[in-house]
Amino acid sequence: MNKKVLMIAGVAMTALLGGCANTTALEESVANLGNKVDQLSAEVSSLKAEQGKLSADVQDAKAAAMDAQSEAKRANDRLDNVASRYKK
Repeated sequence: MNKKVLMIAGVAMTALLGGCANTTALEESVANLGNKVDQLSAEVSSLKAEQGKLSADVQDAKAAAMDAQSEAKRANDRLDNVASRYKK
């Protein structure tokens, strides 16, 4: 029985030591993934800022179009008034 316990303990120790030997590769993989996450976070932040700027530009263009439309309507109304005053 004692030999079985020693054999099981030996196998367990071998497995533990084998598992510890691979931690360097695991740490490198985790570090690489962390760097990729940081890069993606920076890219998302940049895209959010760009989207916000574009949204503001769209709002400005929309306001300018509305102003131009109201000015065109006002000019058309003035022309209609001038045309109705002159009769031959």
